[in-house]
Amino acid sequence: MADIVLVMCILMSAYFIRGITGFGSGLISVPLLALSQPLHFAIPLVLALDFTASVVLGSTNNKKANWGEIKILLPAGMIGASIGAIALLNLPTKPILVALGAFTMFFGFRNIFGLQAEGRLSRFWAVPAGLAGGGAGALFGTGGPPYIMYLSRRLLDKGEVRATFSWLFAMEGGFRLALFLFAGLLLDDKLQLAYVLGLIPMALGLSIGNKVHLDITSAGMLRVVGALLVLSGSMLFLKVAM
Repeated sequence: MADIVLVMCILMSAYFIRGITGFGSGLISVPLLALSQPLHFAIPLVLALDFTASVVLGSTNNKKANWGEIKILLPAGMIGASIGAIALLNLPTKPILVALGAFTMFFGFRNIFGLQAEGRLSRFWAVPAGLAGGGAGALFGTGGPPYIMYLSRRLLDKGEVRATFSWLFAMEGGFRLALFLFAGLLLDDKLQLAYVLGLIPMALGLSIGNKVHLDITSAGMLRVVGALLVLSGSMLFLKVAM
């Protein structure tokens, strides 16, 4: 019981962050869940909840989505997801945890020090962004950063970025869910129970986060998220070392 309560608290915190920033639920929740749960539980659980959240958010902003960007990002993301799923099933756990810790801390320090690039990217970068996003999503359960880094430098309107990302993640995440289902990763009874129960903290976190984001600066929130990412990444390294 205590195990499930901890998972629910982590999920609510992660979707609170997503409600504020529009992304980052996997980046927050997967490293924290991995401290007490196997990756084969944490990653499919967060993917299923993220897919649900993306469908809901995307349906409320359907008109703002940029389908031209999605048409290029999606095929690359599906290829990356296939590669990442194969790696998740075949690589030993410790190297994945080390890579996840490094991946998490990289984006944490990037947020803390405000290392945000400027200027509009060429659409050429959609292919590597899709490969990286799909691959990281399947292997680490958190493919949002590569997509957001690309979209935020292609689209000027934040609402357009959010809607495009939500629909992209809904479709690419659905493909990853199909891969995980085929591999048997979604058939665990504990995972299915956690998903059903997790819908409640997911909805609460998104709702509260959406209200809070109106009262906090983007720079301040990025630094808070960055500090949490660095802490969770450090804890993963400590878990591997123990």
